[in-house]
Amino acid sequence: MPCFTYIIYSASIDKFYIGATCDLIQERLRKHNSNHSGFTGKANDWSIVYKEAFADYSHALKREKDIKKWKSRKKIEKLIADSEHPDL
Repeated sequence: MPCFTYIIYSASIDKFYIGATCDLIQERLRKHNSNHSGFTGKANDWSIVYKEAFADYSHALKREKDIKKWKSRKKIEKLIADSEHPDL
């Protein structure tokens, strides 16, 4: 089963969350949208806006950490926009 680095977005709090998982990505999203304590527990309208597949968790985790190091909303928005138009 492939692993993923993913970015989810909540319109109600206007925030992105970056994560990595080897779970089914829809199941992971369900967990983010459930009532829990933690950053994503603040909202229940998270949607997947970006995902990238990897052969193993260590590569997915490295990519997650690399994106988080950017600390730039504009770079994250550009990554998402570019993934929606792979021909550009």
